[in-house]
Amino acid sequence: MSNQEQLSYKLLIFDWDGTLMDSEARIVNCLRAASTEVIGEETRSNDELKDVIGLGLREALKKLHPSINSQTIEKMADAYRYQYLEINDTPSELFPGVEELLEELENTGYWLAIATGKGRQGLDQALEYTGLGHRFHTTRCASETFSKPHPLMLEEILNQLGLEVADALMIGDTEYDMEMAKNIGMDRLGVSYGVHATERLEIHQPIGCIHNITELTDYLKTPGQ
Repeated sequence: MSNQEQLSYKLLIFDWDGTLMDSEARIVNCLRAASTEVIGEETRSNDELKDVIGLGLREALKKLHPSINSQTIEKMADAYRYQYLEINDTPSELFPGVEELLEELENTGYWLAIATGKGRQGLDQALEYTGLGHRFHTTRCASETFSKPHPLMLEEILNQLGLEVADALMIGDTEYDMEMAKNIGMDRLGVSYGVHATERLEIHQPIGCIHNITELTDYLKTPGQ
């Protein structure tokens, strides 16, 4: 890490779904299946369902079903987890270039972390599947802290690594990522290829927005370009 003094940031914090992994279809299918199983056929569009990706599971389900009681939300959460972890086979792969990018960033001297709306079981499954777990200094999931856009998971990451807000950059595809970072005063960079449109990300004043994750290296060399 001897070259960290020349880096714009010491730590890059990534969202997972929609930022590093193309898991939108799988999440949407599992949300639809869980709703159908517990309360009847889910008739909303895929776009309506994908809008909650990035929130913690209970928060996502509550946003989709604001009139449903907490007991039913828990049943739906259990159904979703069973779908996602056990039986749903919708393809869910890393975006092209992610593995090479993370290796390059690590070799350059950046520390890497994850802040995700996924549950711990889901993230651990994804890290095992992709073999990327060793790349990250630490990870935080919505199941073990507050959901985005509350900034607690970022605070916990910084505290664990002994870093300040100014040392880190949050990178994500949803307004929940941008708002979470804004709530703690952390710089944030949007990606336009994920769940939320660029216009929604820009409301929270990111330092920029990239259109392919592989653009990140060059962006970090010339921020704001």
